[in-house]
This record gives sequence, structure tokens and C-alpha cells, in this order.
Amino acid sequence: MFFYNILIYISRLILRLLGFFNPKLKLGIEGRKHTFGVLKKHLSKSDKTLWFHCASLGEFEQGLPVFKELRKLYPSHKFVVTFFSPSGYEIRKNTPVADVVVYLPWDTRANAKKFLDYVHPELIVFVKYEVWPNILLEAKKRNIKAILISALFRKDQIYFKPYGGLMKRALFSFEHIFTQNKSSEELLNSLGYINTTVSGDTRFDRVFSQLELDNTLDFVSTFKQNTTCVVAGSTWPEDEAYFIHYINSKPTENLKFIIAPHHISKASIEKLKSSLKVKTALYSEKDSVDLKEMKVLIIDTIGLLSKIYSYASIAYVGGAAGTTGLHNTLEPAVFGVPIIIGSHYEKFPEASDMIVQNGMISVKNQEEFDENLSFLVENRLETQKLGTKNFDYIKKNRGAVIQILAYLRK
Repeated sequence: MFFYNILIYISRLILRLLGFFNPKLKLGIEGRKHTFGVLKKHLSKSDKTLWFHCASLGEFEQGLPVFKELRKLYPSHKFVVTFFSPSGYEIRKNTPVADVVVYLPWDTRANAKKFLDYVHPELIVFVKYEVWPNILLEAKKRNIKAILISALFRKDQIYFKPYGGLMKRALFSFEHIFTQNKSSEELLNSLGYINTTVSGDTRFDRVFSQLELDNTLDFVSTFKQNTTCVVAGSTWPEDEAYFIHYINSKPTENLKFIIAPHHISKASIEKLKSSLKVKTALYSEKDSVDLKEMKVLIIDTIGLLSKIYSYASIAYVGGAAGTTGLHNTLEPAVFGVPIIIGSHYEKFPEASDMIVQNGMISVKNQEEFDENLSFLVENRLETQKLGTKNFDYIKKNRGAVIQILAYLRK
């Protein structure tokens, strides 16, 4: 604990220094300065509260089905949502599921006590990976019920190392842990932690609910027309290199592309656009160009991708061409489209499952990308078969939310 606390203070100092050069880090640094002030303003000692913590946007979307159902069960409670990352906080700071949204303060002993004094939750819900020792151990000391949902564990994590005693203690602060798969439960059991349920991943419930929404986007309809549309979501430069080569070297008659980069800085967007030799428009230009004439549409904004996937004939999900981590493959899968990804997907069991079930294709180089994309473009019947397998996979794996709520109702 001593070394952990020293590490927290050092990390905070380093990130403050890096914040001078990194706008994203600076957002988190500045945002944390207001956490306790916001809590003091919006919460009182008499409030009944529930607290949800998510590392970033992906974990928030993962936990959202549970949050929504608990909101129905506890209409008189105030709901507090915390984020560690600016990419989650900045996008969801006005979410209607919460009464208060703040950055999680640094996990020092003093902050843990102060935070729990202000929030005094009856229930704490953490999503997937988040384990903060000072906060969790203080919550356990106060007999506050805490659960971890959609948890995923691997042998190489610190909990399963000889030097992971502190993190292991923090893990045991959870009253119950809901895991995504059996292997995660077995790893927990190997530590002596037995309060587990293999509930699956709540993201399946989350993405399936997307089908109940109105996913219409008029500008995408205008752009797509009656063509085969390839949607590349959450792409990084390594992913975009595949598309740049393909689009510039292959015939694109009756074929269009929508690319939604993970990073949307002006410089990176302009670089991507200038590298393409076909008619290309940005989302921000959509009202000043003839979208019907464009071959590529680059989405230089956030928050639209889950709806854009509904227009895909074929989807590509970024992150696995490099080492940044594969993004959400379930979002396009629910719309019944085949998916292509890069080759670094080992930490993502849903990707492995969809590859085994032949709804997803992994490529490791440009040649494989070109070959597989061309095959899907030219074989519509086979494309539909692969897409149906992905939809069936999503449908079959729903139900995590039901199990979690059944436990909480006890």
C-alpha cells in the first residue's frame, strides 16, 4: 500500500507535466479539480445514492443497460457516474441516466474518504477492469455494497502474480463479481474468490437495444444511394493505410466508403482526406457538397458510429491492425453485417468467437485485406450469410443484465 500510494502521487505529478503538451490529459487534470465542488453542490447528506464507475466511454456503454434498469428500480435515488478518462467524461457528461457526472478523483486515501463522505452510496457498480484499492478498501470498511460487472480476467494480470497482494485485496472488496466467461471465473476461484457468476457481457444487451432506436441518418442515406457501403469504424493510421491503398488502387464502381477515425484532430483528418485520390467529403462539409457524387465520407465528429453501422454492407472495426486494442465489434454485428479486423485481437474473446463462427475475418497484411474485402464486395450472398452469423451470435449471448438485476433484487 505504501508503494502504491507513492506511485499514485508520482503518476499524478507526471500527468500534470504531460498535460502541458497533451490537450486530452489536460482535460482530465482540470476536470478533477472540480469533482468535489460538483459533488458538494448537487448532493446532500439526506440523498439516497447509487454510484457507477467506468474507465471510459466503452465501459459506460457496457454498463448502460444495467444503469437504466436500476434507474427504474430506484427512481428516488440520485445516480452518480464517474469516469477516469476524458474520452468518456466529455462525451457523456450530460447523460440522462445520471444526476451527477464527475471525474473519479485520484485514488489516494484522503480522496477515497472524502469522495465516499460526499457520495455515501448504497451500492457501487464498477465496470469491467476498474479496481482502485484505496476507494474499494475504504468502501468495504464502511460496509458499502460493491459489485463488478462484465469482468474479464487473464493470467497475466497483476491479481495472479506473487506481487499482486494489494490488488488482490482490493478485488476481494467486491461483494460479487459478474464475469464475461468461465475462464475468468476460474481465475478468480484460483485466488479463493468464490462470489462469482458467469453472466456474460452486458454489451450484448446494450447493442441489441440499438435495434429498438431510430437509426436513420439522412446524410448517410443521401451519400450511400443504392451502393455497397463499407463502413470503417474507430480506425487508427494502421487501419486507414489498408483503405487508402485499396480505394486508390481498386475499381470503386457502385462501392462507397465511410471512415470514422478514432482520433478526429484536424491534422489527422486532413492527412487522411488528402491521401485519397477519389471524391472525398468530411461530415463537417456535408451541407456544402453533393454527397451523392462522393466516393468516401470521413466522419470528423463523434457519437454517430453506432447508427452509421446500420447502413453498412460490410464493416471494418479498427484497432487490431496495430497494438492500440480492438474497438467494439458488437456494434456492427447486431446489424447483421460481416466484419473485417486486423490480426491483434487476442484479448477480445468476442472477436475470437465470431471468427470461429465465420462471421468475422482477421487480416494481417494489405494483401489479405484486399483479397477478403474484394471477395465480400463481389459475393453478396456470402456476405449476407456471414452477417447473419454475427447477428445470431449477438442474439444468443444476451441476458447478462437479467442475471445482475436478479442478484441485486435479493
